[in-house]
Amino acid sequence: MLVAAAVCPCPPLLVPEVASGAAPELDTARAACADAVAVLAAARPDLLLVVGPADEEGRGAHHVGARGSFRGFGVDVDVRLGDGPEQDRPLPPSLAVAAWLLERTRWAAAPLEGLGVGERLDVEQCAEVGRDLAGRAERVALLVMGDGSACRTLKAPGYLDARAEDFDRLVARALDAADVDAMSALDPSLAYELKAAGRAPWQVLAGAAQDAGLAGQLLYDDAPYGVGYFVAAWT
Repeated sequence: MLVAAAVCPCPPLLVPEVASGAAPELDTARAACADAVAVLAAARPDLLLVVGPADEEGRGAHHVGARGSFRGFGVDVDVRLGDGPEQDRPLPPSLAVAAWLLERTRWAAAPLEGLGVGERLDVEQCAEVGRDLAGRAERVALLVMGDGSACRTLKAPGYLDARAEDFDRLVARALDAADVDAMSALDPSLAYELKAAGRAPWQVLAGAAQDAGLAGQLLYDDAPYGVGYFVAAWT
């Protein structure tokens, strides 16, 4: 069953080398992510499953030892999802950011695996995936990667959309309260229009946590660059 979860944003800019001179702007977010991962370790899981949005090539299971890279962003930084045999296909960017977070915090609390999920996965499919993940071990922890709306300002990747702030506010409240019903109720079509790549991973978390009785705490909520970023811990 699910015993703990951490929610983190997944912009490559979290990696200081990618952000370069702008790296200090996300120092608070990085610190919050480290705190959330520490909560996972403290829960003493038997298995850590890392979930994040992925395009078609990156969807599905990514086993321990899978490699990711930020070379496509102009920096010589490679990561691995734990120690294991090298895998044939690379991690999608969201899971590469997760691997960087886990390396940075020196994760050694439990074996780990990754899962890339499609942006348009419907609510019930997300819930089914979550239930399956929660049943993978007696004590399961999830590291869930995903961003909120990308339409909070005129300079945001998706330009300004008046609906974005309310959407992100709903997400923040659901994460803070570990409200699985509110998370499950997020509208996939609206999330897609607002470029909220975290919607499907968050609803996978909702499925996994349905009967877990976890409490939540929102550790970070901001919209640098016009994109909603959240960090939360559920225990």
